[in-house]
Amino acid sequence: MAEALRRARPVALALLWMLAVPGLQAAETKGHVVEGSRAAGLAECVKPAAQMRRQHMEFIKHQRIVTVHEGVRDTPYSLAGCVECHVRYDERQIPTPINHPDQFCGACHAFAAVDLNCFDCHAAVPNGGQESVSPSRREGEAHP
Repeated sequence: MAEALRRARPVALALLWMLAVPGLQAAETKGHVVEGSRAAGLAECVKPAAQMRRQHMEFIKHQRIVTVHEGVRDTPYSLAGCVECHVRYDERQIPTPINHPDQFCGACHAFAAVDLNCFDCHAAVPNGGQESVSPSRREGEAHP
């Protein structure tokens, strides 16, 4: 049994690679920002894009500490700043919530199979616009 598993491993890895490459190429071709967002017109984020992709959660956690414990809210790593820059606006200038599966945060987190729970409490569009809080957090409903 162990010998069969050892022999099957290279085949399984090759199949996974064949399935993953087209998805990775599509992600690279599509880009890492959503058209119609302010970020789409910028050369880079507050840090180079590769660094933001790898470390954005560390920046967000550090910002949480600075905001909650020190009261500092206006920094380049604020979640509101991310939403302000990366949210897409439709033709009527209505923001599309950033956590929808086809939007900036939602698409990347879906691709990486990572839970996106920031917007259970935080606004997913700038300035408390439409759909700013998840449906489960709306007035009159029980909070988890």
